[in-house]
Amino acid sequence: MTTHLPRRTAVAPQGVWRWAVGGVLLGALAATGCWAPARWLTWGLSEASQGRVLLQAPRGTVWQGSAQLGLSGGAGSRDLQALPGRLSWTLGPSTQGLGLAFTLHADCCMHEPLQLQLTTRLGQWVLRLGQHQSMWPAGLLSGLGAPWNTLQPEGQLQLRTDALQLQWSAGRLQWQGLAELTARDMSSRLSTLRPMGSYQIQVTGAADGAFTATPQVQLSTLSGALHLKGQGQWLGERLRFTGEASAAEGQEDNLSNLLNIIGRRDGTRSLLSLG
Repeated sequence: MTTHLPRRTAVAPQGVWRWAVGGVLLGALAATGCWAPARWLTWGLSEASQGRVLLQAPRGTVWQGSAQLGLSGGAGSRDLQALPGRLSWTLGPSTQGLGLAFTLHADCCMHEPLQLQLTTRLGQWVLRLGQHQSMWPAGLLSGLGAPWNTLQPEGQLQLRTDALQLQWSAGRLQWQGLAELTARDMSSRLSTLRPMGSYQIQVTGAADGAFTATPQVQLSTLSGALHLKGQGQWLGERLRFTGEASAAEGQEDNLSNLLNIIGRRDGTRSLLSLG
């Protein structure tokens, strides 16, 4: 009796190679994603900001790294200003839905890291910022070029956020919560008066806590000889703002040069306008 052994199915050599190459490529993509160098992030941020926000001397990966933060006036600018110390970050999956979670920490300026969550749903993108407070050198603004490189501001900028959320939907930006910037003990090379004063800018959403496309902007003077005040609205990516600057009695000569530059003179006042 003849015994018939089962036949083995032959695997074509080209089929084996396809699987092998596919496996290598998949592994390479996974490794590239996990170990993507931090310089990729620095390139993306520079492109998105048109060369105004720079991350120099990057270390680590896209997911966990550090660099020195600098501000510039853009391509060809010579006004680059960099923070002392380094800015470190982590990036991973969001815990609040489909999206990404960020942490940022600047050695010079933050006691606690800034927590951000970027999530998406049904064509909407929402950026959430945790409760945050930090202090930044005002001289960093000189890197942005005109008019900051002329003003050469000095002082401290205190940033505070409270329940702040930004929502993009159908190309429209909406706002919820509070962003507050307090400029303390400010001075400028255009005035011999040091300091000139302390000021506060608040950007607030709707009173009922809902999203709004027109957050309100309020500028006020906390103290000092230079008086600033004004109000406006943030409309999409544009700020519409009107205000005025004036000098305290007896300080007109010390602040005259500054008042001539920051706005349009109207007697003793300088009128401010944006948008």
